[in-house]
Amino acid sequence: MTGPTDTRDTGPRVGSPLWAYLAGVITTGLTVLAGALLLLDVAGFATLATEPVFWVIAALVVLGELRPVIVSSSMVVGGTYPSVMFTFALLLHLGLSVAVLLHALAIAVNAVVTRKAVHRTMFNIAQVTLASTAAAVVLGLFGVWPSPAGPWQPSGGDVPAIALAGAAYFVVRAMLVCMAVALHERRSPLRVVRASIGYQALVYAGLLGLAPLVVVVMTHSPGMVPLFTAPLVAVYFTATLSLRRDHQAMHDGLTGLPNRKLLVLRTGEALAEARGEDRVGLFLLDLDRFKEVNDTLGHPVGDRLLQIVAHRLTHSVRPGDVVARLGGDEFAVLLPSIRDQAAAREVAARLRVALTQPVRLEGMTFDLDASVGIALHPDHAPDFELLLQRADVAMYLAKEGRTGVELYQAEKDRNSPERLHLLGDLRRGLAGGELMLHYQPKIALGSGRVVGLEALLRWRHPVRGLVSPREFIPLAEQSYLMRQLTQHVIDEALSQAAHWWHTGLRTQVSVNVSARDLLDNALTERLESGLARYALPPTAIQLEVTERILMTDQAYTADTVRTLARLGVPLALDDFGTGYSSLVRLQRLAVSEVKIDSSFVKRLADPDSGDADRIVRSIVDLVRSLGLRSVAEGVESDEVARRLAAMGCDVGQGWWLSQALPVDEATLWLRARRTLLAPPAPAGVALTGHAGGGLSDGLAMADTA
Repeated sequence: MTGPTDTRDTGPRVGSPLWAYLAGVITTGLTVLAGALLLLDVAGFATLATEPVFWVIAALVVLGELRPVIVSSSMVVGGTYPSVMFTFALLLHLGLSVAVLLHALAIAVNAVVTRKAVHRTMFNIAQVTLASTAAAVVLGLFGVWPSPAGPWQPSGGDVPAIALAGAAYFVVRAMLVCMAVALHERRSPLRVVRASIGYQALVYAGLLGLAPLVVVVMTHSPGMVPLFTAPLVAVYFTATLSLRRDHQAMHDGLTGLPNRKLLVLRTGEALAEARGEDRVGLFLLDLDRFKEVNDTLGHPVGDRLLQIVAHRLTHSVRPGDVVARLGGDEFAVLLPSIRDQAAAREVAARLRVALTQPVRLEGMTFDLDASVGIALHPDHAPDFELLLQRADVAMYLAKEGRTGVELYQAEKDRNSPERLHLLGDLRRGLAGGELMLHYQPKIALGSGRVVGLEALLRWRHPVRGLVSPREFIPLAEQSYLMRQLTQHVIDEALSQAAHWWHTGLRTQVSVNVSARDLLDNALTERLESGLARYALPPTAIQLEVTERILMTDQAYTADTVRTLARLGVPLALDDFGTGYSSLVRLQRLAVSEVKIDSSFVKRLADPDSGDADRIVRSIVDLVRSLGLRSVAEGVESDEVARRLAAMGCDVGQGWWLSQALPVDEATLWLRARRTLLAPPAPAGVALTGHAGGGLSDGLAMADTA
């Protein structure tokens, strides 16, 4: 049975429970070993050393200690060394002192050959000494005290004594090793025993059962002792084939990491052991831009890169944590025990730091990065499949938001039962008239004139009440409902604009559309037919798109954009300043209005908002230089409105000017300001906003709503 730290050569932390345990076992074992050697019959041992059979057995002990028999790659405590058979035979025939001396020497040779750490070597010597002592005590209870001067030859009637001695030997070794593994990997000792005892008992039964036969052969036909290598070779061969098949079934062929099958097994064990306040964590990692490496340099280079990633991940986690490859450039990390969400984030950050170290291959340097999603048990899921699914959701949130690390959030899970139920409610609500438009005025900061209203969608759920657009709009964008939702909004906005327009309230209505809507030819057809049906000019409606549209090259050449330009329907760029716009792209999109994101505008109320002031002023100057209209969102105080006006910002929109109003209230609001309605400007024409009444007059009227 191998020692407790087979995967690493670093010693345990001084003062830790594992350190204390190893120190106790080593001290006890070496003390017993010293006592056994003091009791050694030196004269008898010297005589024994002159016999060839002794050296044959000694050689077999050493050879049998060089390579363990491992029957399963999923075993927790490793394999079993065939030297057990010969040392137990020496114990039965020549006594404890000879057996522990030769076994200790064999373990020392193994340590030199395999370069084992000192603490591992000492622990292995100690645990086999204690196991052999337990077996010797059992034999002593049956009156058997073999020694070099008085060797013992078992007979058929001694089978019970031998069986009990073998059982004592196995139990002591198994318990000592399993406890060390449990402390090393912070697992339940009982779970470690259950996971390994079956395999170990089977192999030990075979090896210890042959030991009495070795003794009989040593006594009557010493020359036949080497023949015992034949069954050992057969055991090795069979175990190797079994291990190879098992390893192939449980591990990834490229990186050697556990695969999904073994990850499921380990996660099941971790969930069964979970107790107290500790959590089980499952991380999903996906390499960013890995496909570019494969496409550019070929799959062999990509494979070598994956092997490097696997190496870095396995050396960045704790003993007992599991790193698995699920396929492609996707890896999983299982933490059988993690304190809380903050600790999970720290581990994820450490993994990303390990991966971001530059890699040099084929004369090129690669900068790796990864997106990590985290799901915890019992916080987020009760079983493996749900943990993996929710870690996957979190990973894609990290990738979309470019945050690097994300914990699972149910409200952002597009696949959660709650959101799927909400999607069904949205479909029924759309058909049942539960969705309506509210309208928020846009007011010229220099004159107080009303230059338009933005149509904002609201959903009054029969059970939930008013549902925030932040909940259902992203849900709709990821489903088949977005197109129907956009059609509903445009139809409602055109109908209301026509009602206002034909009753003398000629003002522009703005409608938000997504990038996908803008690239849909059906949008322009619906707009064109709606404008004709309601006898509205193209400027009666305006489409607002977010700045992300500038990141999509298709948008510049899309038929929809060209058709909208020919139709005369103006475009506004929403949330400006949060993306990566360029002047060239801004001009090519042919917008007539740029809306400054509220995150910048609200910061103007802060006395220490020097950065926000410079950013907003720069955007206003940029927009003016392009001949476009600037609109500030999120105007929530008189001070902010005046600062914006002083900067030359054309239009303001926000709660201080007016909140979003239901259609009836919006109509009354417009009628009260009939004389302040500014006719919609043609697409591409900026509104100066400085003619007519002063700022205070216009805002005072707006504030009376």
